[in-house]
Amino acid sequence: MKALVYTGTMQSEIREVDDPDPTPDEVLVDLAFCGLCGSDMHAWHGHDERRVPPLVLGHEAVGTITNGDMKGSRVAINPLITCGQCHACQHDNEHLCPDRALIGMRVPGAFAERVAIDAMNAFPISDDLAFELAALAEPLACAVHAVRLADVTSTGRDVIILGGGAIGLLAALAFQHYGFDRVAVAETHPFRRSLLESLGSVDVFDPLAGGPDAADIVFDAVGSGATRKASSTLIRPGGDIVHIGLQDNSEGLDTRHLTLQEVSFHGSYCYRNSDFAEALSMLESGVISPDGWTEIRPLDEGADAFLAVHEGRAPPKIILATH
Repeated sequence: MKALVYTGTMQSEIREVDDPDPTPDEVLVDLAFCGLCGSDMHAWHGHDERRVPPLVLGHEAVGTITNGDMKGSRVAINPLITCGQCHACQHDNEHLCPDRALIGMRVPGAFAERVAIDAMNAFPISDDLAFELAALAEPLACAVHAVRLADVTSTGRDVIILGGGAIGLLAALAFQHYGFDRVAVAETHPFRRSLLESLGSVDVFDPLAGGPDAADIVFDAVGSGATRKASSTLIRPGGDIVHIGLQDNSEGLDTRHLTLQEVSFHGSYCYRNSDFAEALSMLESGVISPDGWTEIRPLDEGADAFLAVHEGRAPPKIILATH
């Protein structure tokens, strides 16, 4: 089958690879679309020792099952692989499983025509939900999980989101869905900022030129030393910092200030199964629209898609059509 293979630092190419050979517990999914994630970019830049080339990346995938009892089912793939037996898995915290992994990490991912996945990881979707929209389920689940770590019951609080990529934008839309009406997105890149402004659904500002000076919730969708420093400066006493970005591990967070001001810091990684189901529900109800900030490209143009993101000439989300 055809696949986009990560071959080395900042290199990828279309290759013919072996078809997946599913185990008795797995389903074979004929893939329709797979989104390009920030973690795929992190690996492509050579910054993820867990993803060793040559490797098929990609995990934000949807398609149709072609074998077993679920044959013919349209599904969104939850790509999170867990043991199912540890304390975390047994207490609905499967995303914290010490043996967790994703497809496209230790096993081939979904920038391909087909992928094998445990049947438990295939979430059926209705015929009314377009595959192109369902492909947003995985990144939306990440955003939903992170947003839920803050106190979403106190909707009078205001929010600053650092970073206007896919996770930052989806977090803004999720906060709005949960009743927050004062949500601002900080984005320094002019192209991305103008694109977000054109959507008209979120408030966007250039933090280098001014903007809100404080918030009750600061959502760091970048995860750099600079944004951690900004989070420490922007957060109000008693507020919540939600940190989901993984750009680097440098200093920046003012832990003394956070301690003295009783600020809560939440690290966020992946999602629970309930978050994934919530994301699909939001997509099926039309809460999230892909219009204006997603772009679909054929798998054959996948190598250039990585370059486009790297060079800052891409929208927040590129989705590859795998057939």
